Amino acid sequence: MAHFALSSLRCALAGMALALASQSVLAQPLSVESAQVRAVPPVSTTTAAFMVLHNQGDSDLALVDAQSPAAEITELHNHIDVDGVMQMRQVPEIRVPAGGSAKLAPGGLHLMLIDLVAPLHEGDEVEITLVLDSGERMTLAVPVRRIEVMGGDMSGHGGGHQGH
Repeated sequence: MAHFALSSLRCALAGMALALASQSVLAQPLSVESAQVRAVPPVSTTTAAFMVLHNQGDSDLALVDAQSPAAEITELHNHIDVDGVMQMRQVPEIRVPAGGSAKLAPGGLHLMLIDLVAPLHEGDEVEITLVLDSGERMTLAVPVRRIEVMGGDMSGHGGGHQGH
């Protein structure tokens, strides 16, 4: 009888541990889709990363920082219209509403990788760590791809940052 009780207790504890582990995985409401880093010419010292951030949680969250060993500096950026001229500006955060998404795409919100430590080639993977306002971190392996926008290759356009 004592053996049966001990076995039952072990099963119950294992079940609780599994439930707690599942909750900690589910505690991260952010998921990332279609992440990619723009392929740029080897002489370029900057590039950009794009992705869609999904928040399955019940409260808003914000991306407040990003880091990558591929660049000396990684910043959150947006394009804004200033007197009819699109300009790129650093932003303090990228909001992701509860149950919603934030699209990081050419011509809008994006991550800038500045002062690349080595040339990036199409097919490479770049490690990028996203930092949320809660302090949670998510590290991604993001493929380097040629990105075409509006029917043309934009890998070499200027727009305020060389190669972005």
